[in-house]
Amino acid sequence: MWGLDFSKIDWPEMGTASIDTLQMMGYATLFTFLIGLPLGVLLYTFSRSSSPVLGWVYRVLSLIVNIIRSVPFIILIVALIPLTRAIMGVSSGVEGTIPPLVIGAAPFFARLVETALREVDRGVIEASHAMGATTFQVIRKVLLPESLPGLIAGMTITAVTLVSYTAMSGMVGGGGLGDLAIRYGYYRYEKEVMIVSVIFMVILVQVLQMLGDRLVIYFTRK
Repeated sequence: MWGLDFSKIDWPEMGTASIDTLQMMGYATLFTFLIGLPLGVLLYTFSRSSSPVLGWVYRVLSLIVNIIRSVPFIILIVALIPLTRAIMGVSSGVEGTIPPLVIGAAPFFARLVETALREVDRGVIEASHAMGATTFQVIRKVLLPESLPGLIAGMTITAVTLVSYTAMSGMVGGGGLGDLAIRYGYYRYEKEVMIVSVIFMVILVQVLQMLGDRLVIYFTRK
């Protein structure tokens, strides 16, 4: 069909690449959430503070977040090779790709968290403060529960973005489906490998988006 011969695809290698992609995305999503959520909460809290010191801290954090977000991932992963090697001991493969993925995605997710928190009704927050709630209590019992659908939507967007990042990491030996597609599909002109790799990544994105949408709907109705 169209000159394609899928019988020459090394399916065990394709399976290994798929597992590598899932590992990279899974670990990166976990650490992105653990770093990005507190960072987004800090950005929101400091931006609302009347303290000059916290206002200055917000501007510094905001600048750092904006700088990292503005760097294309393919450049970021190369620039972070010394840091990646210092942290993981390697600068390629699955382990060598996770730190750049997290550093590239965490600021992106933090901005989504900040946006979701800003959409919470200001009256609810003020009422909580009027009843004597501390800032931490407002964040834990009001802001996070009220913004949960937005946070889930932001995490879904971030996870989908990480799938594309894992594909780009293949340009520098990052492993996974992206690496397989580039080595075989691009350099060796084995378009069957390229097509199957793309299909697998499309399916992964569709599954992530479907799960995210279902969770958003569930928590919106709850």
